[in-house]
Amino acid sequence: MGDWLKWALVSVVQFVIGKRFYVAAGRALRNGTTNMDVLVALGTSASYFYSVCALLYGAVTGFWSPTYFETSSMLITFVLLGKYLECLAKGKTSDAIKKLVELAPATALLVIKDKGGRSIGEREIDSLLIQPSDTLKVLPGTKVPADGVVVWGSSYVNESMVTGESAPVLKEDGSTVIGGTMNLHGALHIKATKVGSDAVLSQIISLVETAQMSKAPIQKFADYVASIFVPIVVGLSLVTLFCWYISGILGAYPEEWLPKNGNYFVFSLMFSISVVVIACPCALGLATPTAVMVATGVGANNGVLIKGGEALERAQKIKYVIFDKTGTLTQGKASVTDAKVFTGMGRGEFLKWVASAEASSEHPLAKAIVEYARHFHFFDETSATSQTPSKESTISGWLLDVSDFLALPGRGVKCFVDGKQVLVGNRKLMTESGIAIPDQVEHFVVELEESAKTGVLVAFDENIIGVLGIADPLKREAAVVIEGLLKMGVKPVMVTGDNWRTARAVAKEVGIQDVRAEVMPAGKADVIHSFQKDGSIVSMVGDGINDSPALAAADIGMAIGAGTDIAIEAADYVLMRNNLEDVITAIDLSRKTFSRIRLNYIFAMAYNVIAIPIAGGALYPSLGIMLPPWVAGACMALSSVSVVCSSLLLRRYRKPRLTTILEITVE
Repeated sequence: MGDWLKWALVSVVQFVIGKRFYVAAGRALRNGTTNMDVLVALGTSASYFYSVCALLYGAVTGFWSPTYFETSSMLITFVLLGKYLECLAKGKTSDAIKKLVELAPATALLVIKDKGGRSIGEREIDSLLIQPSDTLKVLPGTKVPADGVVVWGSSYVNESMVTGESAPVLKEDGSTVIGGTMNLHGALHIKATKVGSDAVLSQIISLVETAQMSKAPIQKFADYVASIFVPIVVGLSLVTLFCWYISGILGAYPEEWLPKNGNYFVFSLMFSISVVVIACPCALGLATPTAVMVATGVGANNGVLIKGGEALERAQKIKYVIFDKTGTLTQGKASVTDAKVFTGMGRGEFLKWVASAEASSEHPLAKAIVEYARHFHFFDETSATSQTPSKESTISGWLLDVSDFLALPGRGVKCFVDGKQVLVGNRKLMTESGIAIPDQVEHFVVELEESAKTGVLVAFDENIIGVLGIADPLKREAAVVIEGLLKMGVKPVMVTGDNWRTARAVAKEVGIQDVRAEVMPAGKADVIHSFQKDGSIVSMVGDGINDSPALAAADIGMAIGAGTDIAIEAADYVLMRNNLEDVITAIDLSRKTFSRIRLNYIFAMAYNVIAIPIAGGALYPSLGIMLPPWVAGACMALSSVSVVCSSLLLRRYRKPRLTTILEITVE
């Protein structure tokens, strides 16, 4: 009666609860592939159908053989338990996305205005209803509901959850804010600029999701092994069955080894089922994707957005890191330090003409010149007055009319001001325009360049009349990061459109030996290709539109400081903070992730290499160790869980601090 009752109960487990294994195995076989479901279906079916045959044979003949119904039910139980634990663990790998989604506030305070633009009230609305140009009120201690620009008030905002920057950032009139960040002290009115899928937070979530779903190239190896794994295991199982059975028939081992009321076939079948069930292609399949999911999430939490497994894998092999100079190694806050006029023109008049020419340019050096001229003009002209003019009124009020403006990348600008041709730029611009550079001007420019400043030449009607010296201070962490990269076995290179003397002076300050100067924006990609010729992996770190061709050409493009949209599009890594330390974090995280993946593979392969012979009875003759099929099933389930848990240890990753970067050494 016990056997008949077991048959009834186990049939429910085998075909109702275990139906998923048959369905998945059938689908795999129809597609011409094999997977773990095929092994589970084979192992459980073998023990189940053998037991049914033994039971019916006993009922007909009266000769009762032992049945193994509990083997199939316990197998299915342990495999499903393993799957459940695995799902729990895998759920934790996507915690980063959950945290990012939770950053967005559910509601926002909309400021209602009358036709004249005056505030007449406030209304709480759902965040999903925010439209571009809406004015929103952000109270102290609440989250910023959308990306926007501050139009009123000042406060400190904690942006660590998005950028990884721990120090609160001052926000005042004109400052940009990111949705999901925390307003700390003062009240702010912001004008929404980007909402929905255009918002920074939505783009980060989208990037992380895409990265977590992408496959690293190393996964192809696991997929190939898994594809031939199941047929090999089934073959080994059959070999095990025949070896034990034939050996028993030939009397190679004593009958005392057989189970009670058992025979050689049943004895051999248990070993064979154990081999099928203990083999685990899943551990191989989980080794890479789980680690990639955790690493991309950890990267996002640290302000390093990774665009997929392929970028993550390549970054560990980086041999060269190419840095742009302006805005990457330097702070991008250029300021005029020298202004020398070589004719009788007054300095104020000279600066007014130069600023008028540069006002239409987006280049950082142009902005520095306009700002310097504006300050000079108003300290000179209006120092006696008590009123401080606004920035908008000052720009338009004192500049001269400009026509035929032309920006020449890597050279400067050319235009006409009040009918006179004005050229502002470097030596190359002057030479191409056929303008001779006097010796005294050349000497002054050389002095500037040797002190790491950029000399900007100014010509009116084909005569050079003055020179401006512009300095862009280095980022405080630049020298330490360069030293850290060298200790990691990575060679830093600086590529800039600036002249050779300035480039060498800057490179010497930060400790870079390899410098490429006077390179046009399009030429940066050619420099990268020259490093790639010997098969080296090259990374490019840049921030602007002019860096996007080089970011795309590099094996690993890193857009720093969440630069321009075009740079982000072209990059493989997006470094949210404007901090060079994150270049080291990106490489270090990649190396740590792939050492973990290799560890996962070693464990998964070693498990199968050791477990299959033990399940096949290799230790039974000498030590009497025999793994029943249900124990083999438990081992298989735990191997998958252990690989996922190994990947989850990456959540404990801590990025190298400035003080510890120099302790990093190449492994």
